[in-house]
Amino acid sequence: MKNKKEKIKDEYSEIAKSSSGCGCGSGCCGDDSKKVSKEIGYSDEEVERGEEANLGLGCGNPVAISAMQKGDTVIDFGSGAGFDCFLAAEKVGKEGRVIGIDMTKEMVEKARKNKKKRGLKNVEFVLAEIEKTSLEDNLADIIISNCVINLAPDKRKVFEETYRLLKSTGEMYISDIVLLEELSEEQKNDDDLLVGCVAGALLKENYLKIIENQGFEVEVLKEDKKISEKQYGGLPIESITLKIVKI
Repeated sequence: MKNKKEKIKDEYSEIAKSSSGCGCGSGCCGDDSKKVSKEIGYSDEEVERGEEANLGLGCGNPVAISAMQKGDTVIDFGSGAGFDCFLAAEKVGKEGRVIGIDMTKEMVEKARKNKKKRGLKNVEFVLAEIEKTSLEDNLADIIISNCVINLAPDKRKVFEETYRLLKSTGEMYISDIVLLEELSEEQKNDDDLLVGCVAGALLKENYLKIIENQGFEVEVLKEDKKISEKQYGGLPIESITLKIVKI
């Protein structure tokens, strides 16, 4: 029997091969990825430039609210087909560096093809799990993640790795799904809710506590409860956008 991570890999492998994202929300397969992206904070211009790199899999736009500067090194946890990495590459410029991390081989392959099509020299994609990468300590000025950490079985390890990778006073910007109340056992074990970013999510207060316990300052920048009705059939969830600072 496959474990949860294997089930997630299988689902996102199929999405990469079919080039048709379902948005993060369960039951939203068939929704237009451009429409979903605009609803969660991407501009018309960003969506049009995204092309096949935008699979409609996010729940926010962490690049837009980040403090990226020319020359920064940026890491994207769960980079998918490269959409947010390509937006970040524009912000950091030729002197900057963007590294996309994804655990799904097909997604990394797709992102590399998209990078080649764009002729970008300041972006690279690495096949790895976000709980443990082979990247060096204190590498990143900024880490971003868009609706991915909820999928990680051990979120504490994700934020341990974040702390290791960030430079002193480095920042992380996250958009993610959190629970507003506990799910039933049936919902927690529902494969569709798992790959749809719900079954693996934590209660908001628990999520924030894990981050703070790793030595970060956390600021809630935005909370979107409307996403529940738009994409999740009224489940007790919200999309939350965070600024996290290494102290």
